Amino acid sequence: MSELMMKSNADETGQPRSRGDGDAVVEVVGVSKEFIHRTSGDAFLALQNIDLKLKANEVVCLVGASGCGKSTILNLIAGFEEPTNGEILIDGRKISRPGPDRGVVFQDHGLFPWLSVADNVRFGPRARGITVSVADVQEILDLVGVGEFASSYPHELSGGMRQRVAIARTLINEPRILLMDEPFGALDALTRLKMQELLAGIVAQRPCTVLFITHDIEEALLLGDRVIVMTPRPGTFQQEFRLEEPRPRTLESLDAPELIAHRRKITNLLMK
Repeated sequence: MSELMMKSNADETGQPRSRGDGDAVVEVVGVSKEFIHRTSGDAFLALQNIDLKLKANEVVCLVGASGCGKSTILNLIAGFEEPTNGEILIDGRKISRPGPDRGVVFQDHGLFPWLSVADNVRFGPRARGITVSVADVQEILDLVGVGEFASSYPHELSGGMRQRVAIARTLINEPRILLMDEPFGALDALTRLKMQELLAGIVAQRPCTVLFITHDIEEALLLGDRVIVMTPRPGTFQQEFRLEEPRPRTLESLDAPELIAHRRKITNLLMK
């Protein structure tokens, strides 16, 4: 077992993981989140009484209107925010801060422009005092399809290629939980489709638990095992759809009767 994997198999205190509720890797239990408006000082409720369980190697997509709290849920699981009420558990242990077991990919790639592609990828492990071999970095870059650009710099890459590097930078830490906040939202339609196919292939090769935030219903139906529709603020879970069509899916998969029916129902819920 690699040093990276050994570290990711412990919780954020360094202790071995204990199992949570059944097969659940992530448990969001009775979570509400309140924010204070910076200008007026008024409190507003972003999330209300959220319960969510993510199982091992499951892909769950959250869809909903802007401002419904999708990203807030992701940030809570990532440890960037703390809930006002309720708790977040990873394998039965309450979390309160970020950890290498949770990898986050944002819409903005966030690469360091002064570092090469390879150095951007190895930055995280290096910051934690872990040495990653050239071969390991190259393997990850090959996996995401930018292996020949290891010595390039972010400004020399297209938007889609930069996002591939961002995914590689997350995968090098071997996270058990992958948190993706509209990672393809800024890409053109063709590049977005290629990135969706890339992610589906990566999850098939390197199974992990994925929470994927999107506004795009078809994207959710292409990628998810479950799709959860959220209400406008304060965000709650309105309805869940379990997808039986096997992964990985293609555009042709969206013509399956089950997915056509789900797309119609999800659209109707979001239009209310």
